[in-house]
Amino acid sequence: MKPDRNRKPRIKNVGNLDSIIRVTLGSIILIAGIAFENWFGLLGLVFIITGGLSWCPIYKWFGIKTCKPNIEVEV
Repeated sequence: MKPDRNRKPRIKNVGNLDSIIRVTLGSIILIAGIAFENWFGLLGLVFIITGGLSWCPIYKWFGIKTCKPNIEVEV
């Protein structure tokens, strides 16, 4: 499969500290959900994924950036 040359790189909008907090909090929520046998734990996956990708769609909608400027990630 050829890479799409017309595709723009996704710009990071989640900083390093924010990513660490998201992954940590997401892991705690996920483990608590498993321990208490509750579907609420799946919310932890959202935090883990957004922290791992360093990109949050809600931050994009509101124009929030917690990272240093001009950092781009190839998708």
